[in-house]
Amino acid sequence: MMTHSTTDWDALAHRARWQRQARTAAITLFLVAVSIPIILPYFWMVMIAFTARTGGAEADTLWTACAVLVPITIGYAVAYQMLSGRARLAAAGLALALAIALLFVFLGDALHVNNFRFLVNPNVVEELRGKATAGAQFPWVWSAFFNSLVLATVQMLIVVAVSTMAAYYLSRFHFMGRAAFLQSLLILQAFPAITLVIPIFLIVYWVGLLNTLTAPILVITTLELPFFIFIMKGFFDAVPWDTEMSALTDGATRRQAFRMVVLPQVTTGMIAIGVFAFIKGWEEYVFVTGLRTGNSYWVMSTYLYYVREDVMGVDYGLVAAVSVMYVLPSLILYLFAQKYLTQMTLGGVKG
Repeated sequence: MMTHSTTDWDALAHRARWQRQARTAAITLFLVAVSIPIILPYFWMVMIAFTARTGGAEADTLWTACAVLVPITIGYAVAYQMLSGRARLAAAGLALALAIALLFVFLGDALHVNNFRFLVNPNVVEELRGKATAGAQFPWVWSAFFNSLVLATVQMLIVVAVSTMAAYYLSRFHFMGRAAFLQSLLILQAFPAITLVIPIFLIVYWVGLLNTLTAPILVITTLELPFFIFIMKGFFDAVPWDTEMSALTDGATRRQAFRMVVLPQVTTGMIAIGVFAFIKGWEEYVFVTGLRTGNSYWVMSTYLYYVREDVMGVDYGLVAAVSVMYVLPSLILYLFAQKYLTQMTLGGVKG
């Protein structure tokens, strides 16, 4: 007698999906676990900013906060991989609400926002230090914030515009010295930029840009352009030439084909290098410090440096609060652009 067995394909597919999600969740859990030594200082920075009093923070408070935040973060990371769409947003909202609620339950009396008073009081740092900083009046944080925003934004726009046009030309045209130029793009990145501080300072002084925000904008842009041009060339190389040729055949000019056909296909690359360029400009310290004498301008990196430099004792709560403000723009930009950053690849890059 022959027996016929029927296969429940829906059940097998359902089981396969759950197995795949379980494997993804396990990998995510492992990656988050090994990342704890990296993310733990950020948790401490935030909690010091919201709990420290009289310049210090209690160790028990920090460990209690970490005991609340770390498991919630790990749980959200795992849930993020297993969910999609609106479920991810719901999980994020639930994780945030749960974290806030538990922090108020366990640390309600310790939480405060007094360390952020520098946002509304321009003289708070001078009042704490009792003297002028570095021979001049300490600026309000919003002045440094605005300067950093201008520096990072202008530098980002120049990088995106120049690297896009240069990469398109390198990808689509052949000219004498092209191969050598492509090789030099990466060679320039092999030398530490800090070795150029003195010659760059002299050049900036001779052209009359010393003590201006224009100098670090141009210097940082120049130093970062070779790498970003090389990255953008890879994106243009991945765009089929036939697509552009079809537009030219249909009567479009070269400029119209570039703007209407090619450019939309490399938007991901433009956004990615824009984010990296902004973060680079926002966190810059060496050249914004080395290309000024005295206190002609302040940015967030120099502001944070002088806030924590105090021979009379460091107010760690204030330093942590300034640090939270310092990392927020980069964090927000990354969260909004993370899907484009994960699509960034060097595939297709060729000489």
